[in-house]
Amino acid sequence: MPTATTVPAVSDRLRRWRKAKSGFAAALSCVSALVVIAPLGLVFGYLLVKGVGSLNWDFFTKLPVQPTADYSAMFADTPADGATDAAPAPTPPPEVIHSGIANSIVGTFVLILLGAAFGVPVGVLGAIYLSEYAAPRVAVAVRFGADVLNGVPSIVWGIVAYALFIPPGKSIVHLGYSALAAGLTLGFIMIPLILRTTEEVLRLVPAGYREAALALGISEWRISLQIIAKTAFKGILTGVLLAVARIAGETAPLLFTALGNEGWSKGLLQPIDSLSLRIYKFGSQSADPDQNRQAWAAALVLIVLVLGLNVALRFLTRERIVKKAVAAQARATLAASMPPTATA
Repeated sequence: MPTATTVPAVSDRLRRWRKAKSGFAAALSCVSALVVIAPLGLVFGYLLVKGVGSLNWDFFTKLPVQPTADYSAMFADTPADGATDAAPAPTPPPEVIHSGIANSIVGTFVLILLGAAFGVPVGVLGAIYLSEYAAPRVAVAVRFGADVLNGVPSIVWGIVAYALFIPPGKSIVHLGYSALAAGLTLGFIMIPLILRTTEEVLRLVPAGYREAALALGISEWRISLQIIAKTAFKGILTGVLLAVARIAGETAPLLFTALGNEGWSKGLLQPIDSLSLRIYKFGSQSADPDQNRQAWAAALVLIVLVLGLNVALRFLTRERIVKKAVAAQARATLAASMPPTATA
C-alpha cells in the first residue's frame, strides 16, 4: 500500500523568522500608508490654523475692500548708513475693516459650471466613440494625443487661450477677458482627462451586455448611451470629479483669460474673479495683513470645496443608489424596445 507523504515539520527558528518578515512587511505597509496620508493632513491642518480665524459671515457675503493705509514702508529696503533721506518709521496697521470674497466664491462656481458644461459632454461622448466605434488606428492616435494634453502645464493652456480669445483683432474668436473665455479654457483642460478615464471605464463593461442588447434589437446608439454608459456611471462620475478638482484650483489660465474682478461680474463676457485668483492676489501681491489672512481663509475654503465634492460623489455613487438607477434605466430601455403586444 502506498504510504502517505509526511510534511516536514517547520522549526521554531524558521517560524519566528517568517513571523518577523510578515510583521516587518505589515509595518512597512502601514508606514507607507501614513506617508501618503500625512501631506493631506498637514496641508489641511495648517490651512485650518492659519485661515479659520478669518472665517465669518462677512467673509462669505461681502466684497473685497482696498486697504486703508499704505503698507509699502513696512517692506521697504533699509537705507544705507549715512543716508540723509531715512525712511519714516512704519505706522501700526489701522483697525481691521472686515471684508469678504463673496464674488470669488461665486465666480469659482460659475467657472466650474462653465468648464463642466463644455468639457464633460465632449469628453464623455469622445470616450464613447473611442470605446465603441473608432477604428484601432484612430483610437491609438486619439489616446496618444489625450495623454500628451494631460501633461501640458496649465500656463501653456493659458497662453494658448489668450491667443485664441483675448487680443482684439488678432484672436480667432474675440471674447476678451471674460468668464466665458476662462470657462472654455478650463473645459479644454478637462476634456483629455475625462476622455481617458471614461474610456478605460467603458472598456471594462462586459461584452455580454452589448450582445444581449443587440439580440433584443436595440439600436447601437441607445446601447452606448443608455446601457454601457449607465453601467459605467460610477466610474464616469469619478473621472469627472478628478477633472473638476483639477480645474477648481487652476490659477495660471485664469490670469490670462478671467483677469479677476473686485466686484460682481456683470455677465459672461466680463472679467470674473475666483478663489485661486484671490489667493494669488491677497497672498503674494498684497502687503495688507488682513488680506494675507483672507488668502489663507480662501485657501481653506477651496480645499473644503474639493473635499465636499469628493464626499458628495461617494454618496451619489454608492452601490445601492447606482444599482437602482441602472436597473430602472434598463427596464425603461427594454420596455421601449419591445413591440406592443397584440390585443385579443
